[in-house]
Amino acid sequence: MRTTSGATAVQVVWSSRRGSREIEHLGSAHDEAELEALKAAAQQRIAAGQLELALGLEPAGRGPLPITSSWMGHLVDALEHAYRVLGLEEAAGGDEVFRHLVLARIIEPVSKLDSLRVLEEAGVAPASYPTLKRRLPVYAEEAWRRRLSAACAAHAGLGPASLVLYDVSTLYFETDAGDGFREPGFSKERRLEPQITIGLLTGQDGFPLMVSAFEGNKAETKTMLPVIEKFMAAHRLPDVTVVADAGMISEANQKAIEAAGLSFILGRKVPGVPYQVAQWRWEHPGEEIPDGHVFTQPWPAGPSWQRRDQWIYYQYRADRARRTLRGIDEQVARAAKAVAGLAPVKRNRFIALGGAVKSVNRDLEARARTLAGIKGYVTNLAACPDGTPVTADFVIGSYHRLFEIEKSFRMSKSDLQARPVYHRKRDPIEAHLTIVFAALAVSRWIEARTGWSIRKFVKTARRYRTIEIQAGRQTITAAHPIPDDLRQALDAVNRDN
Repeated sequence: MRTTSGATAVQVVWSSRRGSREIEHLGSAHDEAELEALKAAAQQRIAAGQLELALGLEPAGRGPLPITSSWMGHLVDALEHAYRVLGLEEAAGGDEVFRHLVLARIIEPVSKLDSLRVLEEAGVAPASYPTLKRRLPVYAEEAWRRRLSAACAAHAGLGPASLVLYDVSTLYFETDAGDGFREPGFSKERRLEPQITIGLLTGQDGFPLMVSAFEGNKAETKTMLPVIEKFMAAHRLPDVTVVADAGMISEANQKAIEAAGLSFILGRKVPGVPYQVAQWRWEHPGEEIPDGHVFTQPWPAGPSWQRRDQWIYYQYRADRARRTLRGIDEQVARAAKAVAGLAPVKRNRFIALGGAVKSVNRDLEARARTLAGIKGYVTNLAACPDGTPVTADFVIGSYHRLFEIEKSFRMSKSDLQARPVYHRKRDPIEAHLTIVFAALAVSRWIEARTGWSIRKFVKTARRYRTIEIQAGRQTITAAHPIPDDLRQALDAVNRDN
């Protein structure tokens, strides 16, 4: 309790017990009757002049006071605050079931049925499971997802030529047969089971803007343009600057992006030694390229070419070269063993097969060593989003922001358990991904505000609960005292700006 009299009452109990122990120590020289008399006298003297605090408590000896309710007040309040700040409450039309499913996904990602248990443990009164199942198809509707995406885009403050990151991943299913949506395809995890392909569009800080699901056998390069065009149309954006990895871009895909009038910063494959690199090495024989050196190659558009002028930047990094050369050494060594018959022939680019004859492809090895440490970047930007001239540092730095979208994918797969284990049909899968999308937005916002990972924030905050205790006719509210670091994190979440 927080009253002064309550604190005094606690002190009285402690003092009386201490006095009793001291009298018991002396009571070895007295008989039992005299000892009890001394205890009573000591009790009266210790409590002399103090008022009795009437709490309406039951007499001692009838067991501990009952806890009538307990909830994760700090955690739930913080998550709901983030949900409202991002505009998701308004976008969802105040749908309580959806909000509860998003909270449960962040607190403990489990099945929809088990999420009711998570909510009850958090102190939130959940809807019934039949109600949850009845609402779930609504969350798969395009209009519902579009409103959530609009809320996230508004929070991100996107404008003309804003940087957006795009990448894809796959989610597999533990089944043998495909059904037109869940289909076997290229898997980054090298799995053979049916899967779906997920395209994620984020801001330059990894904050989610749109998520789309595609058939598992759909080529990654064919997912990007539909997602971006849909996003731009929904939010009336005349242009965005797309940042994507080289693996996402085929030649046909890049032409389609150009035809759509989009700006881009893309990773570029370097199949051969660029002219600028070869020229530098010819002018500096025997020298190593300085770490971080950038070679610039203008690539103007011809009169009949339906594209803008482009610039290609080739950057050399010594650390990247060391890692690449170490990998080449290992692959060449394995290739040599396979050629000598000391190891089975496996997938290895340095093994040349000419009929039944195997050999180590030394020309390919020499070319790979020459290119070690060099990475290419291409853009068609005429100016940066803020109007300043385009520089190599801006282009390369923007490309390296892709680690943010990779982080978002990791969060969705690990912290939020995005793989729809308990769903089989397309609509429930789409609804599940919509919940994960909203949970990812809340999680990224919490992380940006606190500097903590969402896992650390949830794990820490959920331990500090608020409880209500029934003491006779009185209800007492109590809470675990929270440490300073959590207090600072909660203050960062709840501040207005």
